[in-house]
Amino acid sequence: QLQLVESGGGLVQPGGSLRLSCAASGFTLDSYAIGWFRQAPGKEREGVSCISSSGGSTNYADSVKGRFTISRDNAKNTVYLQMNSLKSEDTAVYYCAAVFKPGICVSDPQNMKYWGKGTLVTVSS
Repeated sequence: QLQLVESGGGLVQPGGSLRLSCAASGFTLDSYAIGWFRQAPGKEREGVSCISSSGGSTNYADSVKGRFTISRDNAKNTVYLQMNSLKSEDTAVYYCAAVFKPGICVSDPQNMKYWGKGTLVTVSS
């Protein structure tokens, strides 16, 4: 069974850091584009970052550029999202998603095939 599981969320103070992980089981990620998305209460799901299957291409939403870094370790079948300088507006449920698209970065949630159940990130003092 194909599955993505996010972890690493939690409560952090403004200015703090968290690293989210997205682990895959039932399939290998090395031919899949991976995206991180988030949904805040009362808001639509939005793209945060994406990474191509090889890791050679990445993209970030303007709101997180310079603060978040996406990476992947295909040997561990895991994708990461390092989040620094967190702000209250980063509070949301964060989801990872995958689609079989070798070589490109996919940032539109409607184009993603497999989704995790999400991990909650709360930025508050």
